[in-house]
Amino acid sequence: MNAAANASGDNFPAADVLAIAAHRDDVEQTCGGTLLRMAARGLRTAILDLTQGEAGTRGSAEERGNEAAEAARSLGVSWRQALDLPDGAVENTLVNRIKIVGVLRRLRPRVVILPYWQARHPDHAAVAALGYEACFLSGLAKAPAVRPAKPDAVEFAAPPHRPFKIVYASLYADARPSFIVDIAPFIEQRHRALMAYRSQYANQSTGGGLFVPEEEIRERTFAEARHYGLLAGVLYGEPFVQKEVGLVDDLTLLPVQSM
Repeated sequence: MNAAANASGDNFPAADVLAIAAHRDDVEQTCGGTLLRMAARGLRTAILDLTQGEAGTRGSAEERGNEAAEAARSLGVSWRQALDLPDGAVENTLVNRIKIVGVLRRLRPRVVILPYWQARHPDHAAVAALGYEACFLSGLAKAPAVRPAKPDAVEFAAPPHRPFKIVYASLYADARPSFIVDIAPFIEQRHRALMAYRSQYANQSTGGGLFVPEEEIRERTFAEARHYGLLAGVLYGEPFVQKEVGLVDDLTLLPVQSM
């Protein structure tokens, strides 16, 4: 099932890894290479954008939707959809948690990727808490889930599901990563996915003082990925934080050389 057919539809294929973000293009910046790597391993990947981009300085919600579908194809995700939370005013409310529960119960991901909980943009910080609490609520047998076609209706038909693992994409955070994902084989494809957002990243007069010039985007994003790759001894990487400790079975198989 391809992303183009499901970018705004109600078909819900199963997913192994679901990335939840505030805005269309957040995933491309912070964990697009990781989704590409997971897809290359045969895992099913999906993206849930919580807003549609109506408050953005550049572009329109419709343009962002078309660009998100194109980016989804570049990332090889099996499903992508945007909810209707207000852009620039995402809040951790029960109504919003229930909307996410409806997606979680249908996609049934094992892993959920959320934005790091400290961020310059308030929406990003809000989504970290909102997504975490939605994952918890989704596992409660008596918690309702919203029907995608009827946002004001609730149902108990979808069985409970709680993701096994929640990790936080920390590319723009001042935080030591818990681990790095090697994205070196996918760095060019990740860049193509990001640049699908022409309404945001193509040079234009609107927002000229707020946005990085188009000719600098590649250098900046590659430099960030190179920095995190060096921390783990690979060419390019994406950083993540997990709240729980890790578990090791064999010390001799630990990756990343100490010296």
